[in-house]
Amino acid sequence: MKQTRHRKPVIAANWKMNKLIQEAVSFVAGFPKDPEPDQKIEVVICPPFTALQTVAEALRGTKIKLGAQNLYPKSQGAFTGEISPLMLKDVGCTYVILGHSERRHILGEQDTFINEKVQAALAHDLIPILCVGETLEERRQGQTETVCRSQLLGSLEGLDAEAVKKLVIAYEPVWAIGTGVNASAQDAEETIAYLRRVIAEKWGDEAAAAVRIQYGGSVKPQNIAEFMACANIDGALVGGASLESDSFYEIIQGARRGSERHEV
Repeated sequence: MKQTRHRKPVIAANWKMNKLIQEAVSFVAGFPKDPEPDQKIEVVICPPFTALQTVAEALRGTKIKLGAQNLYPKSQGAFTGEISPLMLKDVGCTYVILGHSERRHILGEQDTFINEKVQAALAHDLIPILCVGETLEERRQGQTETVCRSQLLGSLEGLDAEAVKKLVIAYEPVWAIGTGVNASAQDAEETIAYLRRVIAEKWGDEAAAAVRIQYGGSVKPQNIAEFMACANIDGALVGGASLESDSFYEIIQGARRGSERHEV
């Protein structure tokens, strides 16, 4: 029997620290303005801060959403080098990536700080894309569920069920990010189903059914349909393969085909 996906999948491009302004302009110029005409999938582009304004202007009039890659959890003040949620809203952002493993492991961000960011994003009507995921060593030690549960609950501390429903969560196993080695669709589905159970235990079945959970980690045009065919996977957070407009467009179309067995 065909299962019904009532959550609208999100395919988000995380450009990380890539693309100068002219490169961002060229990307958007070469990208279909309406890549998902029936709007069964939401498309988000997350450029670096320097290109946000340019990309926002280029996307004006399209259905593609703008996202940022980080924020500081204060509206304004003496925080040299930081970007506030108000600034992101001012430039036209709808989404913001928070808790990415590169910020957790390279920059030392902890769940308590990420929680502050999630709270600040929601307070300013930004949709957080909250990233969770285990390292290779943690996976080898059988700690995938323990690590993901801890990151999820720690980063969402203090939120009520209505707030959780608004989130996007990205399961990104650290060992699969930028390595070319992706988790199998079955592994990703099992972990994401587990995260949904954790949400149900903490915030109730309704929140668990509503929250969108993506997979991220070496997503490519060749494997996106396999992930999207899974009932619990609601899209993808795409890194390297989102840097070329052709490959990102192919991922969107592959996601659409893969999700057709789960009608929105």
